[in-house]
Amino acid sequence: MNKLGHEMHELCKKLFPICRSITGDGLRQSLSILNLNLPNMELYEVPTGTKCFDWEVPEEWNINNAYIIDPTGKKICDFKKSNLHVVGYSHPINKKVSLQELQDNLYSLPDQPDAIPYITSYYKKRWGFCLKHNERKNLQYGDYQVFIDSELKDGSLTYGEIIIPGKTEKEIFLSTYLCHPSMANNELSGPVVTTFLGKWLSERENHYTYRIIFIPETIGSITYLSKNLAEMQKNIIAGFNVSCVGDERAYSYLPSRTGDTLSDRAALHVLKNRYPGYISYSYRDRGSDERQYCSPGVNLPVCSIMRTKYGCYPEYHTSLDDMSLVTPNGLYGGYEAIRQTIETIERNETLRATVPCEPQLGKRGLYPTISSKTSSIQVKDMMNILAYADGNFDMISLAELTGKPLWELTPIIKTLKEEGLLEEVKR
Repeated sequence: MNKLGHEMHELCKKLFPICRSITGDGLRQSLSILNLNLPNMELYEVPTGTKCFDWEVPEEWNINNAYIIDPTGKKICDFKKSNLHVVGYSHPINKKVSLQELQDNLYSLPDQPDAIPYITSYYKKRWGFCLKHNERKNLQYGDYQVFIDSELKDGSLTYGEIIIPGKTEKEIFLSTYLCHPSMANNELSGPVVTTFLGKWLSERENHYTYRIIFIPETIGSITYLSKNLAEMQKNIIAGFNVSCVGDERAYSYLPSRTGDTLSDRAALHVLKNRYPGYISYSYRDRGSDERQYCSPGVNLPVCSIMRTKYGCYPEYHTSLDDMSLVTPNGLYGGYEAIRQTIETIERNETLRATVPCEPQLGKRGLYPTISSKTSSIQVKDMMNILAYADGNFDMISLAELTGKPLWELTPIIKTLKEEGLLEEVKR
């Protein structure tokens, strides 16, 4: 088993039982655990009522317990057994209700009768429970005691941020959300993979500065943008929304608003050359925080590399998205795909040949001294690079033009630069 994948899987297991939401102690507890792995992460609190463009930070929600007692005295929908049993942001309640009133506040999935659905009501006060449809069908007539020990109060929204300085102020942006309860691929794979990417980036010398955030979905990205938009628009040259990167079924790609940013080009180059068979989605298929980052007036160069895309696997937003779906190999694969894309951007340069016409490679020991039918094949990649290096093409473009992966051309480019035949156009 891959050691790094195993470490990520263990972190997922540690976080899985915690009941998270867009605010509250579960989110703070989860961020604190990630903070142990990323000591350079700063935590921020944004008070309830803070205006964030057209939104405002909601009341903070915390929950201690919840359950239903059926007419026979049996406890069902027990929050202690699965935190998905309670509709997120349910207000407190402790009363007897009829089966009919109970049914009006129950949620299940007829087409997935053995799954508990994930349901929330962040911005309208209500109470509710979620259960397997097979269990719902067997509910008896009579009175039910419903109990939710929760609290809605003025509090704050919590998020984590890491800034890793590079040689330039230009930034690469990583964003992931940490606000769902116990769902492994949709929720935990993104923050865990991003945590290990943050550790990797913190331990090396980088050309670019890295801005990494751990937020609650939607309201978190809108809140963060409302505080940092001008600086982000000035400095961010590439970005990735990290979600659903833990299963072993597929690799997926979702473009930025324009589909032709540095993020898109690097992601597609890596996926095409290392992960053939990946699934490419269109801009209209978005549904996570990239909606905010790519929205009009924001328009940041953010795309997504995923394993199986959110909403495209049957376990999505149900209790079936558990630790059996996310694997060490799946997490490591998601990590590697994004890491390799970042590495591609880090090493990407725009290059210019330093001599007019074709340079004399033979005197530099770079070309066979006897010309034959096959001699040019031996240096084809070298000659193609020199032919296109006019100061307008970056390395990703050169790789695409020559039909070779960038990482195969990198040592050739290094040699040509050492021989003084190529120079970098300042980034």
